Amino acid sequence: MSGDADGATGRVVFIDDEAEVRRANGQSLELEGFAVEAFAAAEPALAAILAVSPGVVVSDVRLPGLDGVGLLARLQRVDPDLPVILITGHGDIRMAVAAMQGGAYDFLAKPYPAEALVASVRRALERRRLVVENRALRARLDAAIEEDPAFLGDSPEIVRLRSLVREVARADVDVLVSGETGSGKEVVAGALHRWSRRAARNLVAMNCGALPDSVVESELFGHEAGAFTGALKRRVGRIEHAHGGTLFLDEIESMPLTLQVKLLRVLQERTVEPLGTNEVRPVDMRVVAATKVDLGQAAAQGTFRDDLYHRLNVITVAIPPLRDRGDDVMLLFQHFLRRAAERFGKAVPPVTPAVRDHLRGHAWPGNVRELGHFAERCALGLVEAPQAPPEAAPGGLAEQVDRFERRLIRDELLVAGGDVRAAAEALGLPRKTLYDKMARHGLTPGDYR
Repeated sequence: MSGDADGATGRVVFIDDEAEVRRANGQSLELEGFAVEAFAAAEPALAAILAVSPGVVVSDVRLPGLDGVGLLARLQRVDPDLPVILITGHGDIRMAVAAMQGGAYDFLAKPYPAEALVASVRRALERRRLVVENRALRARLDAAIEEDPAFLGDSPEIVRLRSLVREVARADVDVLVSGETGSGKEVVAGALHRWSRRAARNLVAMNCGALPDSVVESELFGHEAGAFTGALKRRVGRIEHAHGGTLFLDEIESMPLTLQVKLLRVLQERTVEPLGTNEVRPVDMRVVAATKVDLGQAAAQGTFRDDLYHRLNVITVAIPPLRDRGDDVMLLFQHFLRRAAERFGKAVPPVTPAVRDHLRGHAWPGNVRELGHFAERCALGLVEAPQAPPEAAPGGLAEQVDRFERRLIRDELLVAGGDVRAAAEALGLPRKTLYDKMARHGLTPGDYR
């Protein structure tokens, strides 16, 4: 199929050899906002489906030429995740069971109310939307595994990491990934999924710190229509969508304590109960949780549940910080520099002594992400190396503290790419306070973008 652009929208291919049935059902679906493309036979519909993937296919079983079951089999070979709803006036229980076992998303027996068709199509499109989003995510993570420098290098630390990730990937257990900001936790999560027996199923990611507390629960557990104000339709949660695959929870330390209790129950019982229903649904998944803080310490301080920490901490994969990877820094910088120069259409600039000294002497608090941003600025010729003004020899305590504060603020601005708000959050300072300190130290956000 040419792509999934339409697969994430409401495009429906409807196939029935009776003109009146096509007209009535097409009208019912269009009134609900779906874009309907109707066909009287499977062969022309198949050509249209192969050209541009729809959101869902609805087909009568009894058709001239290629029938609905045959069409289902053909589509399953091309895209097993394309939802196909079969309808028939001659169905029985055995046919319904066989169709579902053959990969059909749903089965409707004529005569059926228009509401039943609309509801089935709506559920199928929700599933298709999640599949399309998941494919895009997996493509990004697969590319990251191949290209992201989280796995590039010859240092003993990165060699051990590659070996550990491959070993752990084969063991079907939950994993806790720890590492500093920018060290590549999402790349490790992608590798754990790709190199596992679950690679053919969904890798579903959620950043626990990127969503407001009010929506995290719905995103994670899903909800039924009417579960709360604004819940106009059913939504499949990330946990349920990860069934058979891997659930990646980034910044797990940011999850509200009230939800940590529910997540613990999911991990213990491998079941999920969406909002607005008492139905308990089984889930089979591996959970990969990532954190940039010491969860053991957070648990001791009461900001993270101790029982959830121990449940997640079955196997821990610790990503080494860039400052501990020795000569890998130069190798990674050259990789970033060549890639940036190619992207910007420029010649690869030479590495000057000043840049080399910076690469060797800088602590890289933002790890490979910060290194990549620095390489981009070098490729664009915007900066040779971010250097502080000449400093006098160490003086009294006040002078040394002042220099340390300036260096710390400068490093956080580098990590944040000049984003004062992000730097203030990382430093635990109000933005006004940080602006005042930047003015006192002569630091300008634009110098670090």
